[in-house]
Amino acid sequence: MSEPRITRAFVLAAGLGKRMRPVTATTPKPLVEVAGKALIDHALDRAAEAGIDTAVVNVHYLADLVEGHVAQRTDGLKILVSDERETLLETGGGVKKALDLVGAAPFVVMNSDSFWLEGPTPNLARLIERWQPEAMDLLLLVAPTATSLGYEGAGDFVMAPDGRLERRGERAVAPFIYAGVAIVKPELFADTPDGAFSLNLLFDRAIARERLYGLRLDGQWLHVGTPEAIQAAEERVKASARHP
Repeated sequence: MSEPRITRAFVLAAGLGKRMRPVTATTPKPLVEVAGKALIDHALDRAAEAGIDTAVVNVHYLADLVEGHVAQRTDGLKILVSDERETLLETGGGVKKALDLVGAAPFVVMNSDSFWLEGPTPNLARLIERWQPEAMDLLLLVAPTATSLGYEGAGDFVMAPDGRLERRGERAVAPFIYAGVAIVKPELFADTPDGAFSLNLLFDRAIARERLYGLRLDGQWLHVGTPEAIQAAEERVKASARHP
């Protein structure tokens, strides 16, 4: 019996965007434009293209602007808003608060600023195709540390040949970074803290059970974390259009 198709996504759009100041003094980071389109629209467009029919978007910082923006979409993607105006709940707490909206089936979690250049096959469709719930608790889209634009960290994960992930640990550099997109089972939130917590808690629990898997991004991940990174990302997009 085949698994039901993944049709829902949760888009994390509540963060303060502190590293993006002064741009985010008046514009929430999800509405910052790269290559002529708000970051959150890049994410929502990819969700719609991958067959997602309902997206839950959480809001906190400059919430009215984000809520008003997503309400204007006309592509048939149903948008539900999870209101975190009172308390910022981080990545894990934000998803947990919205589980009633997301539903009981596995779903996609996306950072609203996850941005990449596609390879031959769209990466979100590849991630959904790779999902194997009998073996996996979570499946992360991961990008090569060395070739990701605008990323200066030491990487997050080491990946085994079968796709299983482990943390960098004592290594100086890990070959893969989390690209901000994952498939998650809602039942993983059953034994989690109330209030704010990070999705990293679920990642680490899945690693302990050997049930955290990754899929290598086909294309190039662009880390749009600072005002300078916006220009670098736009230049890379233009270059890819000239030399696909």
